[in-house]
Amino acid sequence: MTKIYAFIDSQNLNLGTYKDIIKNGKIIYKGWKLDFKKFYIFLKNKFKINQAFLFIGYIAENQKLYSSLKSFGYKLVFKPSIKNHEGTVKGNVDAELVLHSAAIEYQNYDQAVIISGDGDFYCLHEFLNKNHKLLKIIIPNKHSESSLLKKFQKFKLFLYREKDKLEYRQKKSGGVAHRHKV
Repeated sequence: MTKIYAFIDSQNLNLGTYKDIIKNGKIIYKGWKLDFKKFYIFLKNKFKINQAFLFIGYIAENQKLYSSLKSFGYKLVFKPSIKNHEGTVKGNVDAELVLHSAAIEYQNYDQAVIISGDGDFYCLHEFLNKNHKLLKIIIPNKHSESSLLKKFQKFKLFLYREKDKLEYRQKKSGGVAHRHKV
């Protein structure tokens, strides 16, 4: 049986789906909120993944979020977060994702799904492709895709095309909206 692992750049995924993209004062991409539970199920059903590693910056106050993500089935890989001089929290996970997919977990899977539109993963895509382990590159939206990924056309899937299946929607029960935060 083929073992398939997903390696997810959580910040690229979250910002790539959620953030509006504006060019020349005009919205060219309207962001939406990804339902991480639905996304995990999507990965299981569409790609038959065995593991989904979610690379995320660690912030102590986010324990509830981390517990939810784990309960959905994700294996969390944390990177310590720091605040820059403007007070913005930064937790770039690129090195951790490459290390896990190309070294730590490399012998444990047959094929990989990489979730990010970031060109920083170009060398990883090349390495996995050369070793016949690259199954798919999932890119949040076509406007945030790095031009470095053009070479990998046959591997790409754009997540915004799955919005209807994956968008977070508030559940209503007896006229009261219940919110599940992720």
